[in-house]
Amino acid sequence: MERVAELEGRIKEQRAASAETPKIDRALLLQLAHDLPRVWNAPSTDTRTKQRLVHIVVREIVCDLDENTNEAVLLVHWTGGRHTEVRVARVRTGRYPGDMAPTAVDALRKLAGRWPDRELAVSLNRMRCKTGDGETWTTVRVREMRERLGLPEYDPASSDGKMISLAKAAAHFGICVGSAKSLVLKGILPATQAIKGAQWSVPVDALTSESVRIAVQRVIERRPKNYIDYQYDRLIRLPGI
Repeated sequence: MERVAELEGRIKEQRAASAETPKIDRALLLQLAHDLPRVWNAPSTDTRTKQRLVHIVVREIVCDLDENTNEAVLLVHWTGGRHTEVRVARVRTGRYPGDMAPTAVDALRKLAGRWPDRELAVSLNRMRCKTGDGETWTTVRVREMRERLGLPEYDPASSDGKMISLAKAAAHFGICVGSAKSLVLKGILPATQAIKGAQWSVPVDALTSESVRIAVQRVIERRPKNYIDYQYDRLIRLPGI
């Protein structure tokens, strides 16, 4: 009986608390929905707040690729049952035009021995080279093709240490590869490619150049104050807002 009395008391407390809860104002909720873009873009809205908003208003986002238009197609499933399609152009930077792509054999003959097979696979895919059966390149497929052609394997011990990859140069400076490539394209950071679309090679001597050091420092200074927040893998951006 004591247990029953306790439960009945808790039920009364819950009912009293529910009675004090303000009623949902539909008009106010609709007004808040219209204010979402303004809240999202407000300078005072930090990354954590945006993440909370996304969890509230979005159930899931399904991504597909439209090869005909070279776009990423995002289907946003909103809380409440509505759906929105958002199309985002895929980046073409660094890609060969389809009619200018070299053959895989020609590319491998020029690149083999310069880079590990994994990096060669990345370069071949970037240049839109295909395997004989129309597949993309993987480390295993590159190794098999290289061995059939009798091409040398990459040996880091044979390197003279005068050149490093663009990724290693970016890591040395503490910036992303995209920023390092931007410095290359501007002619600030010296770098070369064996063929267009291949990995960039950066002279080690350039890492200590005063002009390069100044340019890198400017890149770092332009970072937003919440730069670290944008490094989280779980960060979600809301398309279209």
